Amino acid sequence: MGELFAQYGAMPLLLQIFWGCAVVASLIFLVQMVLTLIGMDSSDMDVDFDGANTMDLGGGLNLFTIKNFIGFLVGFGWAGVCFYNSITSSILLILVAVIVGLLFVGIFVVIYKQTKKLEHNGAFQIDEIKGTTVSVYLRIPAQGSGKGKVQVSQNGSVHELDALTDGEEIPSGAKVKVVEIVDNETVKVVHNS
Repeated sequence: MGELFAQYGAMPLLLQIFWGCAVVASLIFLVQMVLTLIGMDSSDMDVDFDGANTMDLGGGLNLFTIKNFIGFLVGFGWAGVCFYNSITSSILLILVAVIVGLLFVGIFVVIYKQTKKLEHNGAFQIDEIKGTTVSVYLRIPAQGSGKGKVQVSQNGSVHELDALTDGEEIPSGAKVKVVEIVDNETVKVVHNS
């Protein structure tokens, strides 16, 4: 281990910076990836510099985040290490490393946005059916004197809910419109005309 630190100390300062960024950022990136895969990542780690979310890319995605910063350092560090012997100008080398770091951030943002599109909450949301037309499964007694049943199709699944009406009795098979959500299992409907 001492030999490794001796070799690191013998490197030119710019190469030390590139190696430091590459190794440290890569280790942090690996930890972030493992935490993401096991579901323990946190989106609270976003950095908001001016309090106004001016760099918000939509969909809750901020440009300035810890993850993006680490991604930049990974690209910056490894590009600097890889091109150190090929590019003799320090300024050009730093510029190339910055461009590669920004490309890494761009790639991570695109991957994140595409992954967010795959998220889908399949949970039944009763509030979303207000105003929709549903089918009566079991007749609904008149004037709220009892409950019938309706079938609701949402997100590719069918749910049965209790149903009331203030009007006349509604027979099985009729189409009705949901006008009110009474509770988590009951809706009020009117005959669809």
